[in-house]
Amino acid sequence: MILKGKTWKFGNNIDTDAIIPARYLNTSDPEELAKHVMEDADPDFPNKMQKGDMIIAEANFGCGSSREHAPIALKASGIQAVIAKSFARIFYRNSFNIGLPIFESDEAVAKITQGDEIEVNADNGVIKNISKGEKYSAKPIPPFMQELIAAGGLVEWTKKRL
Repeated sequence: MILKGKTWKFGNNIDTDAIIPARYLNTSDPEELAKHVMEDADPDFPNKMQKGDMIIAEANFGCGSSREHAPIALKASGIQAVIAKSFARIFYRNSFNIGLPIFESDEAVAKITQGDEIEVNADNGVIKNISKGEKYSAKPIPPFMQELIAAGGLVEWTKKRL
């Protein structure tokens, strides 16, 4: 699986409330959640980002509560992947459960700047920075996890098996 898009950069400890503020959790409609994605971290983000963009973040992305709304909001907004130094464990699992690819790479996070065009190969973990002509390594997504992403998440993967 190859992903290609423009990047948005965020810092350390972006919690689930910054990803989707709690005041919008009166709905679980993905399209409604997408309208408010990352707005507490960057109020204009929902209007600036475009489908296919990717988020680059420092350490501990997705910390905080265990709500699935955070990766759902990201995916529904059109964010196709998140690259961070590290992820909160429950966010990591929830992301794959709903089919949002995430990658860990200290090197990529250190060198990618906001607005860079990048290409991510999920099979081998190679991240190409097209804007800078550089390559970085991320942990590749295991084949089973790629199956979950391709199916649209754990529920859809399970439905295909029944």
